[in-house]
Amino acid sequence: MVFPMQKENNSRMDLANRVFFRLYQCANMLHKTGTRALESDGLTTQQWAVLGALSRPQAAEGMSVGELARYLMVSRQNLSGLLSRMERDGHVSLAADPRDRRSRLASMTEAGRHVWLVGAQPKILAYYEDALEGFSVNDIAHSLHYLLKLLENMQRIDKTQGGGREAE
Repeated sequence: MVFPMQKENNSRMDLANRVFFRLYQCANMLHKTGTRALESDGLTTQQWAVLGALSRPQAAEGMSVGELARYLMVSRQNLSGLLSRMERDGHVSLAADPRDRRSRLASMTEAGRHVWLVGAQPKILAYYEDALEGFSVNDIAHSLHYLLKLLENMQRIDKTQGGGREAE
């Protein structure tokens, strides 16, 4: 005999499984198709995220590697290799932080800013248009609301699991 509450819980878990699997698929497709959209500029989606973070007005003076890792929600180790490649390619510069010599500041170079503004931005906007085809402004706002809610819950889980220390 299946009890009504058990059936409701099974349906909720089936839907949850579908949501998280689709989210996983979307993340993979974002990396695959987003990187293809920017391949002529030599950028990956991870580099796109770094340049996007460094292009914000509050990052005009640069961001410490730790701050950038926390903002992007990646480990400092993963970010370090990515930043080294981006520095080699001339998109970012890494320098000692004048406020804390133990910390390094990541900044977008002029070449990186040019790639970001002239090469990448138009392609990113076209990518967004294609990926959000059939979405109304209301659909996009609701999607953002639910993704933020999910992110907050996952951040709470991360804290209870003792995570988040590696980006510090």
